[in-house]
Amino acid sequence: VKHYNGTYKSNTSAYLAVVDLPIGNKDLHQCADAVMRLRGDYLYSQKRFNEIEFLFVSGKISKYIDWLGGNNPTPQNYWKYMEYVFNYASTLSLDKQLKTNNLKDLEIGDVFIKPGSPGHTVIVVDKCINPQGDVKFMLAQSYMPAQEIQILVNPNDYNSPWYDLNFGDY
Repeated sequence: VKHYNGTYKSNTSAYLAVVDLPIGNKDLHQCADAVMRLRGDYLYSQKRFNEIEFLFVSGKISKYIDWLGGNNPTPQNYWKYMEYVFNYASTLSLDKQLKTNNLKDLEIGDVFIKPGSPGHTVIVVDKCINPQGDVKFMLAQSYMPAQEIQILVNPNDYNSPWYDLNFGDY
């Protein structure tokens, strides 16, 4: 895992893989930023520009389409917008923007979040169900300082990124 400044993360035991996405060269791609970025990237790829919006800690909602000021969406101005969002949003504001789901209805793209300063958040990036109905899921995160998104290792099974839906209280 590379940090925004090109150095490498020293703790390699927390993850099994790295998501191959550029993160820029500013300390602006931390945990909540990575979650918002994946959401924004998905909507951008679908050309659903009107749906790209994020809540700032101040309570202001920033909409990509408004931020464009009449300009056409481009990858370059999309990334500038996302860096703007990363500056003013955090786990505190992301938590207020999210809707609570029942764990039994877990889907790819759902988020586990502990808001705070600092807080932390991880995102569900894959899910599988066996014929007996047992559910497993995979998590990804970024961290501080800003770093590439990584696929987390299950601390109960260091050979696997898969978490059991019946994981208990924590």
